[in-house]
Order: sequence, then structure tokens, then C-alpha cells
Amino acid sequence: MPLTQLQTYIALLVAGAALPLSLAPFSLWPIAIASMAALFMALQNQSAGQAFKRATIYGFGLFGVGASWVYVSMYNFGGVSMIFAIVGTILFCLLLAILFALPFICSAWIPQCAPSQLLGLPTIWVISEWFRSWILTGFPWLYAGYSHTDTWLNGWAPIGGVLLLSYFSAVAAAVLVQLLQRRLCNATILSGSLVIAVFIGGCGLQKVSWTEAVSEPLSVALVQPNVNQKDRWGPDKRDKALKDLLAQTEPYWDADIIIWPESAIPALKSQIPDYLMALDKRGKLNQTALITGIPTDTIRGHYHNSMLAVGDAFGQYDKTRLVPFGEYVPIESLVRGLNNFFDLPMSSFALGEKNQSPLVAKGQKIATAICYEIVYPDLVSSNSRDTSILLTTSNDAWFGNSIAPHQHMQMARMRAIENAKPLMRGTNNGITALVDHKGTIYRKLEQFSTGVLTGQLVPRTGETPFNRLGSWPIIIFSLLVTAALVISAIRQRKIGVLK
Repeated sequence: MPLTQLQTYIALLVAGAALPLSLAPFSLWPIAIASMAALFMALQNQSAGQAFKRATIYGFGLFGVGASWVYVSMYNFGGVSMIFAIVGTILFCLLLAILFALPFICSAWIPQCAPSQLLGLPTIWVISEWFRSWILTGFPWLYAGYSHTDTWLNGWAPIGGVLLLSYFSAVAAAVLVQLLQRRLCNATILSGSLVIAVFIGGCGLQKVSWTEAVSEPLSVALVQPNVNQKDRWGPDKRDKALKDLLAQTEPYWDADIIIWPESAIPALKSQIPDYLMALDKRGKLNQTALITGIPTDTIRGHYHNSMLAVGDAFGQYDKTRLVPFGEYVPIESLVRGLNNFFDLPMSSFALGEKNQSPLVAKGQKIATAICYEIVYPDLVSSNSRDTSILLTTSNDAWFGNSIAPHQHMQMARMRAIENAKPLMRGTNNGITALVDHKGTIYRKLEQFSTGVLTGQLVPRTGETPFNRLGSWPIIIFSLLVTAALVISAIRQRKIGVLK
């Protein structure tokens, strides 16, 4: 019996809400395919308006669950009322749902036959994920491809990145729809065979060595200070924070590389020259590279969220992807002062320059991504060319005990797989980890603990296909296929009218 419209909307909301269960920390990957199949089935034979509405409802379920941690950031650490946090989270998720849904309008404009659905719906899904990776500065979170971080499909990540994995997931979902509707046409059989072949091929690709080791293992020590977020920027806390960092680090000056996390130093670079000089001298004396997060200022009065290398290292990296309201305030002149959330500490950062030189430590070039930047596949791909180590630092204390730190860690692992480079992840309160070039975590610290993670890391050189080309092959393919199907449908309708 056909579902009523209300029942369809409820089913779509539930289907969207289920997709995050395929991602970390749950990692039930088949749910992503089933969830996408529910959306694809609901989009069949719909008008453009209905397709948009149904995709929006699905998207609201997706982000309402998958990005629910926004409430934690706003209420627990943003200093806002519960009502403001609830309303703000709902509006944020609704905006993301609308952005997610816009490309699915095209589903009403492609032929409604099985071959076109099998071709077009997966490419529209890819366009949807890509679209929200850059519109309004982008939010490349909750990609379906991340559900395959630990399956055979991850063998394809060094070739086409996470969007290619999303495409394969969407093809599997489209095939599932056709099977459920008992449409065993040649296109369904061919697409189903392709899905099976892709999974098996991914297993084989996992054994390919895209990069090679370039030196002996380096010893590393990643400091996890576990500073309370509410006390982080208190003026009376600065001296204690600086002393505690030194005390934590003291036993580890024999390591090749020491990492302090994002904004570990709660003071501007220009305010503590003696402290930084002492670190530099100590590092040089012990032949140790120390890389720390620190806010920096320029003679032009700009502030940057930076990573600074001292000791047996050099360079400074300034963050190029800023978090709205957390690191900069859109339409600042209008909203400053309206609410505590718009006046958070360190929310006036400027963008770093493009094409910055990598940090260099112990003779190795390091591609750096600060916090949110690690979720941008093509940014990391571009920055990691001609480097041998990936570094990401973060302060996930903003997320509390939510699913966000686990999602963030999963995305960082995918960057290691895509670029076939080892990754160091240093955080304020977890998840601090060492990841090999296959994306496997082999050392980590527990969340919400104070400690130092030690281990060894093997730098690697070389490039993967994704390293060279980024996501553009699958993006261009998706745009061309979708455009071709839309044009085909328009021509068919014109011919029908003439007849």
C-alpha cells in the first residue's frame, strides 16, 4: 500500500537521521547505502518542488543528528541560553539541509527510467556533497564516503578521494532501489556487477604502495594539555598554562618532534618573545623540533590562528579556512555585542595566505591543517604535495562529549589514506593519535585526559593520483553526466510536445 505524504516525510526524516550511524563512532557502513536508497526511492517521479522538499526533509534529519554537537558548542561553551542554542542549532541544520537539497532538484529533470536513475542519482549526490564543501565557505561534513574508512572501498581513496567513495555508495543505493522495485533490467545487472567489482577491486588496491619511506622512523611526542575550555583565555590563567606546558614536555626533549595542539599557547606571539626564544634554544640544544599552536599578529594589525615551528625546525603556518563565529564573525558590525556567542575569545582571526611554504622539522616537510581544515580533502591534497608528513592540530574541547571528535578523527584518517602519508593529530583534550599511511590509528590517548602520546612515525614521499588531481575527476564526471541527462530529458519533452 502506498505511503501517504506525511508518512513519506517521516520516513525521509528517519532515513536522513540514520545515515550518521554509518560514520564514526558507530561505523555501521551498510546503513549509509540503505539511507541513500530511501531518498532515491522517494525522489522518483517527483516535480522539482517536491524533490527539493523531500531532499530538504532528508537533509534535516541527516544534519539534525550528525551535526547535533553544534548545540553543545553553543550552549556548553558559547555562553548562550538554552533557547538560543536550540534555535541556533535548528536554523543551522535547516540551512545545511537546504544546501544539501538544492542539487536534487535536478532529479526531477532527468529521465525517470531505470538507466537514467542509476546514472543520475549517484552523480547528483556527489554534486550535493561537493556543493556544500565551498558554498558559504563550506561545510564538508557527513560525507557518505567516510562510512568506508575501514572497508575494502578505502582502497579507492588514493585514486579519487572520499567523493569517489560517496559515488560508489550512491551507485550501490541506486541498485538497491531497482532491486527492491524488481527492475532487473540490463542497467541494473550491469550496475550491480560494477558495485561488486569495485568492492573486490578496492581490496586489491589496499595492497598498492603509492608512497615510499624516505628516512628512519622519527620519535614524536604529542602533548595533550586537557585545559578546560571555559578557563582557556582567562588572563590570570596564562602563566599557569605556559608553565604546565613546559612541565608536561620536560621528560620528552629527547624526541625528534614535539607537538603542542591548536592555540596551546594562550597568548599572542608578540606578547611572549622571551618564552618562545627559550623554547627555540632548548629545542636546538636537544636537536628537537617543537611545533605549537599559537595566535599570531602582524604589523598590519591582523591576527592569525597559527602553528609555529621552533628548535630544530622552522616555519609558520597560518590557518586558511576559518570557522564562522568561532574564528571570525560574518557581518561583524551588525552582530557584535548582540549575544555572548558573537563575542567569543579569539573570534577575530584573518585568513592566512594561500600557497604557504610547509613547516620543516628534522629535515622533513610537514603539511599542516589546523582543526577544521582537515575536513577539506582538496586543501589537504594541495598542501601535502612534496611533503612527507601530515600534521593536524585541534581543540575539540568545543564539542564536549559528543560524536564530533570521533567524526573529526575519522575525516583526518581519510586524509592519510587519500595522500598515503603518515599523520600526527595533536589535540587539547582528544582524540590525540598517530595514524599510518593506510589510515590506521596505531597510537592514541584517551579523551579528556592529560598526557603525552609518544611513538614513532615513518616519513613517506611520493604522490597518489588524488594528490595530483584532487576531487576534480569525479566532480567533472558528475557534472557532465547530470547535465547530459537533463539535456536528454529536455529534448525528449520537446519531441513529445511536437508529436
